[in-house]
Formats: sequence, C-alpha cells, structure tokens
Amino acid sequence: MKDMIEQYRVTAEPYYRPVTNEVEMFEAAYAAKMPVMLKGPTGCGKTRFVEHMAWKLGKPLVTVACNEDMTASDIVGRFLLDADGTRWQDGPLTFAARHGAICYLDEIVEARQDTTVVIHPLTDNRRVLPLEKKGELLRAHEDFHLVISYNPGYQSLMKDLKQSTKQRFGALDFNYPEHGVEVEIVAHESGIDPKDADKLVSIAERARNLKGHGLDEGISTRMLIHAASLMAQGIPAVAACQMALVRPITDDPDMRDALDAAVTTYF
Repeated sequence: MKDMIEQYRVTAEPYYRPVTNEVEMFEAAYAAKMPVMLKGPTGCGKTRFVEHMAWKLGKPLVTVACNEDMTASDIVGRFLLDADGTRWQDGPLTFAARHGAICYLDEIVEARQDTTVVIHPLTDNRRVLPLEKKGELLRAHEDFHLVISYNPGYQSLMKDLKQSTKQRFGALDFNYPEHGVEVEIVAHESGIDPKDADKLVSIAERARNLKGHGLDEGISTRMLIHAASLMAQGIPAVAACQMALVRPITDDPDMRDALDAAVTTYF
C-alpha cells in the first residue's frame, strides 16, 4: 500500500510564481489543519499552485476532476466483485484520508450537491469519514489535507456551493497575474522571448475586457502558454494565436474577427 501512495508524490518541483502571500497562507492553513478553497477563473494557476504546495510540503497529491455524474461512491469507495467474492476499494478521498495525502477536488461545484456533503465530517474538528457501506468510521491521517477549487464566474443558483460547505473552508482568491508577472510566467513555461510573451499577454488583457460582452470567459494564462509553446515550435505567431487563443473560446464570427484583429495589432 505504501507503493500505491508513493505514485501520488510530486517528485519534481512544479514551477509556480507567487503573486501575493498565497504560499505562506496555505502553509499556515495546512499546519492548522484548515481545509482550503481556491476561487478563481479557469486557467489562472490554481491546480499548479496545489501541485507546487504538495511538492513544497513533501506530501502526496490525489486529484479528483469533479463532474456532474460523480456520485458519493466515486470519491468515497465501493464494493467490487472479483474471483474471491466482494472486496472494498477506497475512493480517492478515502485513500487520501487514510494515507495522509492532500486531496484536491477540482471544480467541486460540478459535482452533485448530495455528493459534496460527504466531505463535511472531514472539514471540521472531527476529521472523520463515515464509510457506511463498509461499517467503518475512518479517522483521517494526521497529514491529510482537503483542498477544493471552483470558478465563481460559473456559479448559479443551480451550481454553487452551499453555505454549509463554504463556511468549513478558508479561501484564497486567484486571478490572472498582473502584466509583468504573467509575461514572466508565459516566457518561462514556453521558452519564447519575453517581448513576444508581452504581446501575448496584451492580447489576453484586451480579450478579458470582453468577458460578459460577447465572451463567457477571457483568455487564460494556460491558453497563453499553449500559444507560446506553438510559437516555440516554429508556428507563426498569428496562426498560433488563432489556434490556441481565438478558436477555443468562441464560435461567433464577429467575435472571432475582433479577436483576430487584436492579434494582428500585436503580430
């Protein structure tokens, strides 16, 4: 079982450029056994931050990409049939709680609300997980830590966390970095010239101003790194931007033309 948990250990340092005091705040929350909620738009670095913190703290990281079809059994565990009859298999949340890993529930609002309530006993002073089907009350390992993330821009009456869930977490706000920091990140991750990274970030900033005015979401830092990586492979800048920045976020012809025009302004 030790070998199984070791496969979740982050062995190489993931690059993460701190923006404010988020590293120190997360370390303090971990030491205090306070669950953490990361709030921010898609592609702004939430997942990379968790990976970096898992490496920095030396803890295994179990990540769950939440979706609307996910049931409580998917994260807690279930009985399975095999040649010898039935056997219990821990879900990722149970596995992390049992072995002292950080469990990261990514985009938790995508999961059904009756699924998310199973985390409640792990997020207060009890730090337990009732495995009702197995008849076990699992007490979380000393090193276990729960982290969730979601994009407040997508929340609605149908897709939002209950207050009874939110108030169990400390929260860190994430957003796209300020211009110079984002240029540094894009250049580092892709290897392109910082001058070209600066142009990409300027394009993204113009597109982000269109959020709610024709675009559901702006161009993310992740998308900028995709475009820059194509440019590093020798793809012309305009073609790289069309493929990685413009085409993924809109099918509206007028909006595409507007974004294409922004690209040609810089390249």
